[in-house]
Amino acid sequence: MFIPNPNATTSLDGSALKIGIVQARFNEDITNALRDACVAELKAMGVADDRITLVEVPGALEVPLALAALAQIEDPEPYSALIALGCIIRGETYHFELVANESGAGVTRVGMDYHVPIANAILTTENLEQAVARQTEKGRDAARVAVEMAVLLERLA
Repeated sequence: MFIPNPNATTSLDGSALKIGIVQARFNEDITNALRDACVAELKAMGVADDRITLVEVPGALEVPLALAALAQIEDPEPYSALIALGCIIRGETYHFELVANESGAGVTRVGMDYHVPIANAILTTENLEQAVARQTEKGRDAARVAVEMAVLLERLA
């Protein structure tokens, strides 16, 4: 059986959704641009200001724990979707791989454990120029993915 998602090809409607965003502060200029683009896109899709929660954490490794905390909130209602925002730029040490791999795995694990869609917009780039080139579009993409997946999971429930 094929279950089409009408939101995939039409304008996305997030007016009934509650969205949580976790933003890493490390590389703050980039993550602020991700956040601004993401929030603007959520609003353009009808998500009300009072239905968007923003939580800041120090860095990408802390994002999954804050996502898990949001995923557990059910009062007065659970989050329809969550969004992870961060920026990891390759340095001269193995630390880049560790942070990128662990934060990515943690974000995925939270989504699976709590059965909540999570749009992962933690950028992993070779340099600052690549991060700047991606910051706005990835912020918007994260918003669209979160809304589309929230609507799809609601339809499948």
